[in-house]
Amino acid sequence: MKVAITGKGGVGKTTLSSTLARLYADEGRTVLAADVDPDANLGLALGLSQEEVDAIIPISKMRDLAKERTGASDDNKFYKLNPYVADIPEKFAKTVNGVKLLVMGTVDLGGSGCVCPEHVMLKSILSAMTYRKDDVVIMDMEAGLEHLGRGTAANMDQFIVVIEPGSRSVQTYRNVKRLAADLGVKRVRVVANKIRDEQDEQFIRSQIPEEDLLGFIHYNLEIMDADRNGKSPYDYSSAAIEEIRKIKEILDKDE
Repeated sequence: MKVAITGKGGVGKTTLSSTLARLYADEGRTVLAADVDPDANLGLALGLSQEEVDAIIPISKMRDLAKERTGASDDNKFYKLNPYVADIPEKFAKTVNGVKLLVMGTVDLGGSGCVCPEHVMLKSILSAMTYRKDDVVIMDMEAGLEHLGRGTAANMDQFIVVIEPGSRSVQTYRNVKRLAADLGVKRVRVVANKIRDEQDEQFIRSQIPEEDLLGFIHYNLEIMDADRNGKSPYDYSSAAIEEIRKIKEILDKDE
């Protein structure tokens, strides 16, 4: 099971990512959760304290490691484009509630569009994670569609787009589906979050093909309370857990 969870900022990607990760971990599965969002908060959602999150150095900031693995140096303008990185998740992941968390960070390429050693290493790690045959890999992606343009998650089994009941959010799903197809990812599914009532559900059903709709997560003040207190939604809301458990049961059928 290798899924990349994407969508606009604030739609609930991290709530879904963290809860799925903990559900799989509770089953005894090996779960690797990668925070690929520059505004990294998956650690909090999994149950780390703010102090623990602040102490994590993103992989993108480990410049010495990037140079070591790629063979880059100040004097050497040439470096490996396929460095060995298979050991990095085990070495640098932080285990929280049974989930191995890897904070990737991001690399600012600036206006030059250069491919620096840090960027090469990040892409190599994400690619290597997709070959972990027996593991569950969940990527909490950055907001927007830039990662699709870079091909960061091209080897994932599927994308899950988290949307809200609104036309702009539905358009995001359509854009992701189009761009994912260009990368060879054929399965793009939807989880509709912050659903208030039957009218919201009917709107989603009218816009999303039935085969692409994984399920609904209803508007939930407990999830907001968890976020406000820097806690894991998994420890705050049994209602949200059960809704996401049903989504997971559908995903399990894909394995």
